Parts: sequence; C-alpha cells; structure tokens
Amino acid sequence: MADERNFRSSYYEKVGFRSVEEKKSLEILLKEQPFDKAKLKQFCLRFTVPAIYRNFLWKILLDVTPIYTGSNDFVASQRRDEFHDLRKALRVTKIVDENSKPHQTLLIMWLLRTRRAKLDINAQLESSLFRAMSRIAESLWHIMEGDHEYEKIIDIYWLLCGFLDHVDKFYNDVGRLIDCTSALLEKEDLSLYKHLLKCEVLNSIPFDQWFCSCFAETICDGSLPKIWDKIAVGAYKILAFVAAVIFITLRRFLLNCDSTDCVLDTISHINEETSEMIVNKAIELWQQSGSALVTMSPNTNIINSTSNA
Repeated sequence: MADERNFRSSYYEKVGFRSVEEKKSLEILLKEQPFDKAKLKQFCLRFTVPAIYRNFLWKILLDVTPIYTGSNDFVASQRRDEFHDLRKALRVTKIVDENSKPHQTLLIMWLLRTRRAKLDINAQLESSLFRAMSRIAESLWHIMEGDHEYEKIIDIYWLLCGFLDHVDKFYNDVGRLIDCTSALLEKEDLSLYKHLLKCEVLNSIPFDQWFCSCFAETICDGSLPKIWDKIAVGAYKILAFVAAVIFITLRRFLLNCDSTDCVLDTISHINEETSEMIVNKAIELWQQSGSALVTMSPNTNIINSTSNA
C-alpha cells in the first residue's frame, strides 16, 4: 500500500498534479472532530495550502474558529459583536469616518482591542512598526476572498489580529532575523554577499519593514499566502530565507549595482513572476534547513539547524 501511494505521489508530481494528494490529505484532516491543530500545522509546514481551503485553515490556526465545531455559531456571534463594538467606538469618537481607508481602520481596531492605541493615533500609525503592520492589513484586504462583503470584512479583521499578534511576538527577534539573513546569504552566495558588503548597502536594506510586514507590498499579493501559511503556524524564521533569496534571485542585477540607491531601486521592483520564484525557492531552502519554528533563542544557529517543526 505504501509503495502504491509513493508511486501515485511520484506520478502526480511528474505530470504537474502534486497538489492532488496534498488536497486529499488536508480534506481528511478537516473532517476530524475536533480539529487537530498539531496535524494542521504540520501540513502547513510541509505543503502549500490549497487556495480553496486557505481562509478556513487560517481561521483555525489563528484561533479565529474554534477546534470544536459545536462552538462555531456562538464564537462567530461573539466575534461579530466585538467587531461591531470596536468599529462603532472608533466612529463615535471620530477617530475614523467614511473616508478612512478600510485596512487602516482594521489596524486601529486591533490597536484599540490590544490597548495599544494612543491619543495621537495618526502619529502612532506613522511609526515604522505600524506602517509595516498597515501593509499586512492592506495586502490581506486584497488576498481574502468571500461572497458576503460584511462577513468578509469581519474575517479579514480577525485574521489580521492573528497575524499582527504573531508580528508582535517576533518583533524583538528582528535583529536576529537580520543576522540570519546575512549568514544565509554568505553561505548560499559568497560572491554576492561580498559585493553587497563592498557597496556598504546591507545596513540600508529595509529589513525591519520587510520582516514586520511579512513582505507585504514587497512580494506580490499572489505569492504572499504561501509565506503566510508558515507565519500562521509561527514559523517566523522563513522570513530570513525569503530575504536572502530576494538577493540571490536578483543577483545578476545586484552585481551590476555600485551604489546603495541602485540596490534599493532593484529590490523595490519585484514583479509577479519573480515573486513566485522567490517564494518557491525560499520555502525549498527553508525546508532543506529543517523548517525550524518560531523565534530564535540566543544560541540558535539557523544555518546549521536541523530541528524539524
């Protein structure tokens, strides 16, 4: 039986239908009651989530939907009420109005919910961290699908809360992610790494923005969900791999750059085709390294890590 399954998997991959087996596996997991989050996390770490199931799976992983389906209606009702109350509070206090950008309103709602909102909310939103978070909100607005607009907005808000909570968790580890990116680049492409050092540009790369936005507005929205599948389970280290692979993928152009402005201009124009190449290569390289999970301890060496998530 195992041999037959391996044969089918190999055949599907050769003819371009690798996702057939993956979709079947996910459907089996989603039939379990209650949902087994550990198994669903393993699926996300190993495979790309089929688009048709992504919204639902993200809601389970980000604790928007409970693992016990019998609680769905009650939890959904409570979330609708909280969403309504938060949005109404912002409108009554005139912090937002009909002209406010929808994705920015959702970010302010998260700030209010987590008791981070300050009196001068506009100044707060101009900080580098919240500008990055605003990018997540805007990309999620474009990525999410739904038949009913009001229900879609509620889903976007609660998923956004989940992703922003993750950013909040790894924010203090951004410095280590930057170190990991440099170490990866040095290992995978030494000549390019030396060239960037010679040009003295690595300190000018917007790493904070890249990581805290989970590459929203850097990688095209069509490819972002593959990375966010991993973020949804807490696999933050993949961000370092995406950053390193951006340089490696654009190496031909970067090697012709001799200034910081040239490098920054090159990495700020990543099209859809290149985004897909970067994401696929980053996931492959990350999985080869052991798919290490979550934040880095002081002694973690991401390059030599072989711990499986």
